[in-house]
Amino acid sequence: TGALMAISKIILRMLKGIDRPAIISALPTVKGSCCILDLGANVQCSAENLVQFAVMGEVFARTVMGVEKPTIGLINIGIEEIKGNEAVREAAAILRETTLPIEFAGFIEGNDIAAGAVDVAVTDGFTGNVALKFAEGTSNLISRFLRECFRTSWRARMGYLLARPALALVRERTDPRHYNGAIFCGLNGIVVKSHGGTDALGFSNAIAVAVDMTTNGFIEKMREDFDSLRLENPINDPEPVS
Repeated sequence: TGALMAISKIILRMLKGIDRPAIISALPTVKGSCCILDLGANVQCSAENLVQFAVMGEVFARTVMGVEKPTIGLINIGIEEIKGNEAVREAAAILRETTLPIEFAGFIEGNDIAAGAVDVAVTDGFTGNVALKFAEGTSNLISRFLRECFRTSWRARMGYLLARPALALVRERTDPRHYNGAIFCGLNGIVVKSHGGTDALGFSNAIAVAVDMTTNGFIEKMREDFDSLRLENPINDPEPVS
């Protein structure tokens, strides 16, 4: 991932107005799905970085996922305004005051992601990567528990036969292949990284994401929003990449 990100930055360069790229992907929720970023590209983030991630996520949810007015949440250790570190609190203040058409929902906690409280969850790369790996591990743990439980007795096996159609639906909704494809946002081009261990279905979904980003004008809409953000906050306009 790090090597691909480095090569992508050299070849494609960054979009104007964006300091750092972010990795974004979708996770299943009880209401559909939620985009979460950053998933590991930036371990430490400033308030300006988090604001930029929020704009990236909003554009992705609107153009690629088809959400008309995506809601944005900042991941924090509590929903109270006094909670969290300085960068998170400052980013929240900027998002509340911005003139950009962003539906900022305030702070959210980790459990709000799976609950579908927002369409886009924003955090630094350290927290995002931990959340992603924990979600993957929890999914595998539940699957293992179910397999063990259904093997305990003949009654359990009969129960599995009765529940198999419902379990198939659950497996379909949580199948990681349907969410395969981590997008490198902020670059002047489209880069989608597929999981190396996936199959044809997973690869096809990653390709479909890239196609959707292209046909829906993701890069062009990113430019428009960040042009507006730079006009609103000219002090945060980054120096050109050399």
